[in-house]
Amino acid sequence: MTPPDAITAWPAGELSARLHRREVSCEVVMRAYLARIERVNPRFNAIVNLAAPESLLAQARERDRELAAGRSRGWLHGIPQAFKDAVRVEGFPTTFGSRLLADARATTDCILAARMKAAGCIVIGKTNMPEFGLGSHTYNPLHGRTRNAYDPTRSAGGSSGGAAVALALRMLPVADGGDYMGSLRNPAGWNNIVSLRPCVGRIPGNAREVWQPTMSTLGPMGRSVRDVAMLFGVQHGHDARSPLSLDGRVDTRETALERDVAGLRIGWLGDMGGWLPYQDGVLDLCRTALKSFEAMGCIVEDALPDYDLERLWSSYLTIRAWQAGSGLLDLYRDPKRRALIKPEAIFEIESGAKLSAYDVTIASAHRTAWYNALLKLFKRFDFLVLPSAQVFPFDATLHWPRSINGVAMDSYHRWMEVVVPASLLGFPVLNLPVGFDPQGRPMGMQVVATHHADWSVLQLGAAYEAATNWVERRPPPLL
Repeated sequence: MTPPDAITAWPAGELSARLHRREVSCEVVMRAYLARIERVNPRFNAIVNLAAPESLLAQARERDRELAAGRSRGWLHGIPQAFKDAVRVEGFPTTFGSRLLADARATTDCILAARMKAAGCIVIGKTNMPEFGLGSHTYNPLHGRTRNAYDPTRSAGGSSGGAAVALALRMLPVADGGDYMGSLRNPAGWNNIVSLRPCVGRIPGNAREVWQPTMSTLGPMGRSVRDVAMLFGVQHGHDARSPLSLDGRVDTRETALERDVAGLRIGWLGDMGGWLPYQDGVLDLCRTALKSFEAMGCIVEDALPDYDLERLWSSYLTIRAWQAGSGLLDLYRDPKRRALIKPEAIFEIESGAKLSAYDVTIASAHRTAWYNALLKLFKRFDFLVLPSAQVFPFDATLHWPRSINGVAMDSYHRWMEVVVPASLLGFPVLNLPVGFDPQGRPMGMQVVATHHADWSVLQLGAAYEAATNWVERRPPPLL
């Protein structure tokens, strides 16, 4: 009999294959994951609102009966899944980590959840996130603090921090996340896993989009590029309820990840010509990772966009305030409920309230100019690379870093400015692990592709992973 810890260590693709060959049952898999969650989650607090085990085991047995009858719902058939607490899943709370939404229970599935459930997953609960997803540090007054998989005294990152930690500690085989300002990239980099921020529009959201050019996207997370690609295959594709979602499908077969990467040109953005401050050691780790690309035959050169980076940050702040605060206005307008909203959310709402239509128009024009500046770089390079965070995982009791290498941070999110260049344009970005500093703190790097090149960046990531394999080389100390 296969030990439970061996089952939870299998990559998601291997787990699916074994289930479909009936080498292991869905019920045994569910028991293994529930046992691991019971043992590990109390210390790290990655999964919240866990469903009743009796119900989950009953669903697993039903999946076994379907396989016995020769029926499979898809590659996720019988695989446990906890969705981020911002994702609507029928019958589960959707709290966004807020006390104001503690009793909010979804009556329908969002597009993402419906697709993954149709592919056979069993929903076991939710993954923790910062309140309203604001701030790349997962803690909130409703569910508490999620702790880093490699050091529970440190931050897990966010906003998909619960998902990243659950993956790293083998409480989930794959996970979903969302990303506006690094929410897929930062926690993946800080927990030594892989994530894909797809091209905006590639994965439809909660079917409540309006006609505006958002920077937010949902995306897949996993312990390997292959698992991320397989989950992406389920998640992506147009839906009429999401008017800005992209049409067409990409080839997500395992063999389609194979590519000769020799000769690909990679532009190293680094600190953007001295614009971005970094904690000591971050750039060194990423530069070492660049040597792996060179060993694969890629051509790596320094790159610097021809653009005013202060204007880049300013335009981002304007568009973020316009978009991020608007969904919270009803809560803000009620003084009693306003008192229960985190200060960072108040900051976004009140910043947005000060804007005029002209401010948004000017920021959008700057956004277009930034796009054109990067288009020039993409004529020289196939991909652009820079770190996934400017600091290593910090003390979990802090709200956010107040300075980086002596440079004061003037807002709660300035320390994550490194993710803005890609977020502002909705480009696809793959987070890849790059290793650890002498204190054992993980770091990742962003590999940025141009629009619609999601699969190309996965192919490059698969080649890099085969050469480095950080996830298997350096599991969390708990494992």
